[in-house]
Amino acid sequence: MREMDHGFAQRFSEDWAAAWNSHDLERILEHYTDDVVFASPRIAQLMGEPSGEVRGKDALRAYWGKGLAHLPDLHFTVEDVRVSVDTVVINYRNERRQQVAEVLTFRDGLVCRGFGAYGPEV
Repeated sequence: MREMDHGFAQRFSEDWAAAWNSHDLERILEHYTDDVVFASPRIAQLMGEPSGEVRGKDALRAYWGKGLAHLPDLHFTVEDVRVSVDTVVINYRNERRQQVAEVLTFRDGLVCRGFGAYGPEV
């Protein structure tokens, strides 16, 4: 375990947002390990998964693929990036101006666990 480097976190967040804003699913998924675990209240809503969690890159691909299809105007604007032990927190606004935080834990330079946390609808 080690504290993340602020330079790495900034570069990662810029590339991560650019990938999302490109709507290129495979480009987005390049940031994640094959055994990634991701949790979000949107998973329960969009996928009908009561745990709110997906496991593995294939499950993440199915979730985000469905999400991208439902949100053709999706766009993320990074507002703040913070670091912790093996973790980067990206605070951003989505296309609806809603505040969101992605908490991403890394292993060998890739995200192995993450979750999305949403502010109130604007």
